[in-house]
Amino acid sequence: MRFVSVAAVAAFALAALSSGVAHAESAPGCARVTQIGRTAYIDEGGGPVASVKQFKGCGKNWAYVYVWDWYHNKGDRYYVTAAILPGSRGHVKGADREREVWSHGTDTLSICTQAQGHLVDNPEFAFFATTDKRC
Repeated sequence: MRFVSVAAVAAFALAALSSGVAHAESAPGCARVTQIGRTAYIDEGGGPVASVKQFKGCGKNWAYVYVWDWYHNKGDRYYVTAAILPGSRGHVKGADREREVWSHGTDTLSICTQAQGHLVDNPEFAFFATTDKRC
């Protein structure tokens, strides 16, 4: 009986830790994308608030930003941006409180790239994260 209780607590904790994490399936205009590199996390000083990922698919690179449930559910105003580095290629600025933003696809598979996401919750405060460089 104790084993079942421990397993239930572990399953609940795992679900709580994974809530708010993006489960992206496809970029706009591209049905199949594959994540490249590790996920980066936008941290506003109180812990992670959003995930930043880089994908490849349909001959392009894509940046993806997803705002986590706990931050979005606070109800505060914010917007996020997604772009491919170098040069902020494919830059997209999401609408107010839009929690999932894809960059435009970029023709950059032949160079080293990174995805970058920004979360702006006040014109004076912007938080960002950049994924590792993929060549």
